[in-house]
Amino acid sequence: MSDPVRTSMPDPVGVSMSDPVGVSTSEPVRTSMPDPVGTSTSDPLPYEMTEPISPMAKPDPETAHATTKPHPSPTVPNAEPTTPASHLGRAAERHDAADPLAALRARFVLDDAVYLDGNSLGALPRAVPGRVAEVIAHQWGELRIRSWTEAGWWTAPERIGDRIAPLVGAGPGSVVVGDSTSVNVFKAVVGAVRMAAPGRDEILVDAATFPTDGYIAESAARMTGRTVRPVHAARIADEVTERTALALVNHVDYRTGELNDLPGTTAALHAAGALAVWDLCHSAGALPVGLAEHGVDLAVGCTYKYLNGGPGAPAYLYIRDDLQERFDSPLPGWNSHAEPFGMARDYTPADGALRGRVGTPDILSMLALDAALDVWDGVDLSAVRAKSLALGDFFLECVQEYAPPGRVRSVTPRAHEARGSQVSLECDGAGAVMTELIRRGVIGDFRHPDVLRFGFTPLYTAFADAERAARVLGEVLRDGVGQAADTGRGPAAR
Repeated sequence: MSDPVRTSMPDPVGVSMSDPVGVSTSEPVRTSMPDPVGTSTSDPLPYEMTEPISPMAKPDPETAHATTKPHPSPTVPNAEPTTPASHLGRAAERHDAADPLAALRARFVLDDAVYLDGNSLGALPRAVPGRVAEVIAHQWGELRIRSWTEAGWWTAPERIGDRIAPLVGAGPGSVVVGDSTSVNVFKAVVGAVRMAAPGRDEILVDAATFPTDGYIAESAARMTGRTVRPVHAARIADEVTERTALALVNHVDYRTGELNDLPGTTAALHAAGALAVWDLCHSAGALPVGLAEHGVDLAVGCTYKYLNGGPGAPAYLYIRDDLQERFDSPLPGWNSHAEPFGMARDYTPADGALRGRVGTPDILSMLALDAALDVWDGVDLSAVRAKSLALGDFFLECVQEYAPPGRVRSVTPRAHEARGSQVSLECDGAGAVMTELIRRGVIGDFRHPDVLRFGFTPLYTAFADAERAARVLGEVLRDGVGQAADTGRGPAAR
């Protein structure tokens, strides 16, 4: 399905970043992206494709008994949805009936709960249990050591990297899978410092970065004699100087869901002679990234969120093609040696992105990821992006109707060009509110001190999920949950 996705969206929801959800604004704001779902629930689904995607054609008979029966909901009574507001419920039904990606939901193991935490841990693809069982029983159990060659274990990091590459807009041979995101951030930052021009002694770090990225940048700076300067992502293009070696930036803010300007920031860094290192944890698999198109130097990302690789699944490192021969890894290992079985005393790096490898790969997790990536067969990322935005818009529309005025406020930009695939709402007592939401069958998460996060994974999230989540949120808030709760600002949160 390579045809571009056609969009025809009505006006966006009138919810600004500064206005409380539940208080209508008089005029919607138009953006340069296709307009999102508006408050008219008679509109058709806001995107279309030339043909629908089918579910997995051949379910694994060995695991059908384990994957086709819904698991018990992790909720107590009250998990059953109440009757939806007629117009929003009908709108969700129409959108789901017309959704060309709807069949993809059958590729995942899901239960009766509404799962909106795929931005933290993706759902289990049905193909994974059977594939892992085969790896354990046959490859490990029968082939044993022969599997390094006969089952392709040795080349798995680059082979699976080539499967991830199209999902981040990279070419073959530029992505290698292995190690954690944190380890790959360290490789990328130190590797970028070593490629930077002389006299560039400063590392810019996204001021709102996920904490680990900041910790590692600080450590890398101490090791290499550089300094770290935190800068808001939107200001990096203006703050880069002749002293800047690189900038480490999150493509999507993990807390707010704000999408940072990868093309513009990368171009500004290059114009100043600096390198661009991007963290794609909250964007890969949710929206087109365009690493090669925009000339990104280095990038890292996890695979257990929108790529559904499973808890602790290995991360990946991207090295731009023309930088690979200059990339000097701070963690050289025998796996990245030009002759790994030569056991030479001196290190000679392998060619290409293989320089990003370190030690023996985690085969079970890596091959679980390989199986999980099958869900992307035949999927067009532009369609995923269009549905993601439509889901977010529809959710905000529902929240505006269901939530008591003033109780929640969106901190996620409503403009499409500035939004990832999650919606974050500020809410007093967010921890208590999310605990009650989960008890009632709506799974999201929260971040201290007061942010509720709802992730929309278009491969398996339905419009009915968005409507039900907003409706149950409204019920929880009207029941007074969180109003008298500790908001995380007290001594215990310090």
